[in-house]
Amino acid sequence: MSDLTTRSVNAIRALAIDATETAGSGHPGMPMGAAAMGYTLYRRAMRHNPKNPKWWNRDRYIQSAGHGSMLAYSLLHLSGYALPMDELRRHRQWGSLTPGHPELHHTPGVEMTTGPLGQGLATSVGFALAEAHLAASFNKPGFELFNYHTYVIASDGDFMEGITSESSSLAGHWGLGKLIVLYDDNKITLDAAADVSMTEDVLARYQAYGWHTSRVSDGNDVEAITKAVNEAKAVTDKPSLIAVRTIIGFGAPGQGSSKVHGSALGEKAATETKVNLNIDWPAFSVPDDVKADYAEIVKAGAEAEAKWNELFKAYKAEYPDLAATLERMMAGKMPENLETDMPIYAPGSVMATRNASGKAINFFGVKVPELVGGSADLSGSTKTTMDKESIFQKDNPAGRNVFFGVREHAMAAIVNGMTISGLRGYGGTFLMFADYLRHSLRLAALMGTPSLFVFTHDSIGVGGDGPTHQPIASVMALRVIPNVVVLRPADANETMQAWAFALKHTDGPVAFIFSRQDLPNLNVPAGSVAKGAYILADSEAAPEAILIATGSEVQWCLEAKTQLEADGIATRVVSMPSMELFDKQDLSYKESILPDYVKTRVSIEAGATLGWYKYVGLDGAVIGVDKFGASAEGDKIMEEYGISTANLVKTVKGLIKKQG
Repeated sequence: MSDLTTRSVNAIRALAIDATETAGSGHPGMPMGAAAMGYTLYRRAMRHNPKNPKWWNRDRYIQSAGHGSMLAYSLLHLSGYALPMDELRRHRQWGSLTPGHPELHHTPGVEMTTGPLGQGLATSVGFALAEAHLAASFNKPGFELFNYHTYVIASDGDFMEGITSESSSLAGHWGLGKLIVLYDDNKITLDAAADVSMTEDVLARYQAYGWHTSRVSDGNDVEAITKAVNEAKAVTDKPSLIAVRTIIGFGAPGQGSSKVHGSALGEKAATETKVNLNIDWPAFSVPDDVKADYAEIVKAGAEAEAKWNELFKAYKAEYPDLAATLERMMAGKMPENLETDMPIYAPGSVMATRNASGKAINFFGVKVPELVGGSADLSGSTKTTMDKESIFQKDNPAGRNVFFGVREHAMAAIVNGMTISGLRGYGGTFLMFADYLRHSLRLAALMGTPSLFVFTHDSIGVGGDGPTHQPIASVMALRVIPNVVVLRPADANETMQAWAFALKHTDGPVAFIFSRQDLPNLNVPAGSVAKGAYILADSEAAPEAILIATGSEVQWCLEAKTQLEADGIATRVVSMPSMELFDKQDLSYKESILPDYVKTRVSIEAGATLGWYKYVGLDGAVIGVDKFGASAEGDKIMEEYGISTANLVKTVKGLIKKQG
């Protein structure tokens, strides 16, 4: 390894030391140990243009070991991305571009938010799936628009997390040959040496998954790492895992131990480390020869993109319709005719909203070719299959139906990767299993990624499967995650509107909540669902009582209204498919739906009561379920738990009597 290469690698270590020392906290050990891997990827392996981090055909770098964020920030700064040195000085500080863990849409060149271990590696499978699907769908002879690799650096902790097992199994099954993972094999975790909790043969495990595997014995040997990466790139029919034996905190007095994992080295140790590594330049500076080395990245990247731009120009002339679709997709826009001829279901007919969702997926899937997804081995129940589309497989990457198997958590992470990459990914399962994938959904919300999550079998109405499969807290638990829009439609017409809204929604995930049982279809005015709540049925006179519901419980409100008005109580029924969307409306709209003067308000939802009181007020009542369900017919359970017309009428009359 040349002296210049050594200095360029050490420049990464120097910046990691400087930034964590200035911050007084952070994780210097991983960047110092993995610096040679990072240099090899950015300087030698990856095709990327620092001046355009959004170039479609760039290679992607995902640092699954996000705690070592200074590796990514150092590489981005040195490579010429829009990350000035002053931002490295402000590592982990308020308002900086260098937060403690990398964040998508925050720092130029960061491909996704990482830090929760396992997420980066799992999501990278979605990145690689998207590349394979885009290439199969849009590449033409002589026009290889999509041909990029996804590179990951992952730690021991990443490989311990279950989500990586789920996702890696799928990656091997799908033969995602452009996914290359470098294993930062330093044998250290936060608590102790890794072998106190992990002694398995990771490479043997990945061989069983169907991966190509190799090992580099010296993590500082750039030539050996380069050779291993090139060999991995030559294996096109399976993903690759390269175990690179590194020394955490390389060069520091405490190198090779957990002591250098999660805190700044300290002034004395930092000085000693720089002496050990022959880092003889001032803090937060880069020697001219090192700058010149990294400047080659900008030059090569600009040339590569310019060549690709010429290719796309010719492609656009040859295949104008495909090019227009691509440009729309990459801009995150929907077709202008999205809602044209959208089905409207006759009031009085019945349909389970899960079935209505299936019809919506098939209707919109024709208009939105980037809609790609499936289910965690429940497609027959969640109705998530596009009937006229094939299954995504190793030998059919153009397929749009994705069979994730019983892997809910990996499914959600992969959907995120697909969606970040320009597709509109969706994944479906029973609502009860939302907690299995919750962290990936939360990460989609944090990243502002418009992933779509389909949850069916939404309440105690599931019936005979019993309390293990009857979600009680799940809907409200999803609602409390910031930046998630939860939609629980009352019928097929609300379901169609919900899907139309979700496809146009671009700054965060949508969680659909659908029923297993049939529900009566309603007269839903156009645009109602997008406002979160609307008046479904009103009294002729000013309302004395307001009934608020979502999903399957809306029907009981309509029945209760009939009975209450027969007794002389003017009643309004409000369908509230989305609390989040209603909360975003202006005060005048909210007041028009829930006027302050009406104190008799009752909400009903077959789930947790928490959260409903802000709509019914202190004088109102909430009907819900705050205990586990039971095994019986769904209607019987609903009746026993008070999710009924009779209980609504009784509650309203009780409030009126109490209020005098």
